[in-house]
Amino acid sequence: MIKKKVIFAVVILAALIVLANSFYIVNPMEYKVIRAFGRIEKIDDTPGLKIKVPFIQSTQTVTKALNVYDIPASDVITKDKKSMIADNYVFWKVVDPTKYLRTLNGIDDRAKERIDAAVYNSTKNVISSMTQDEVIDARDDRLTDLITDDANTAMNEYGIIITQSQIKALDLPEDNKEAVYQRMISERNNIAASYRAEGEAQAQKIRNETDRTVTVTKAEASKEADILIAEGEAEYMRILSGAYDTPDKADFYNYIRSLDALKESLKGQGQTIILGKDSELSKILYGLGLS
Repeated sequence: MIKKKVIFAVVILAALIVLANSFYIVNPMEYKVIRAFGRIEKIDDTPGLKIKVPFIQSTQTVTKALNVYDIPASDVITKDKKSMIADNYVFWKVVDPTKYLRTLNGIDDRAKERIDAAVYNSTKNVISSMTQDEVIDARDDRLTDLITDDANTAMNEYGIIITQSQIKALDLPEDNKEAVYQRMISERNNIAASYRAEGEAQAQKIRNETDRTVTVTKAEASKEADILIAEGEAEYMRILSGAYDTPDKADFYNYIRSLDALKESLKGQGQTIILGKDSELSKILYGLGLS
């Protein structure tokens, strides 16, 4: 009975060991590499519980996750022979685990060495094709895209893709930093002066248009006023001629006008009037018995 129990326990233990070596789990963010006698048989990236041949097939895990690598700063030379210091970091991941294992044996440090070389060469190639001013102007997605695309051509054989190679710092050596800053300040001042000149030209144009509008408006208003005055005077003469269209009315009109003239002449102190006998004022005065 003891022997049977021992044999039964051994069988159960062996069965558990076989079962434990017959299953493997694939997580969503990983590749499972299935090997048989060291040779890669298949790559499984479908999440779930899977079956393999125990003791013959083995599994190896390669992550799908995005990795970050901060590359050491390096010197680069621009097209116009200016020195600059580029400090990059990259996001990378494995997209072909077979190539990754065969070329780099799945070792991340080896992958970083290849990425370091590829990104440095790409940064040097891209920046060396531009002048320093062009590099400074392109310090945005354009420069990132150029370096990333160029670096990926060298990483394809390793089953790795660089999703982004970003320059976190693109600086100047201390010996020519001040000269570049002064040139940038001068360029910005020139741009500001150009904007001010353009604004002044627009303001002058608006002032000229406003002055022209005012002049035209005043001329039209003066013209309308002259027309109205002429029409008023014509109407006045018409009414006046209608009011004094008889000899008696004409004499009365001359009488009133003469009185008005006399009144105006006598304004002030010590006024003396010398009149001829035939003037209307003399006739009025003689008629009033004042002469």
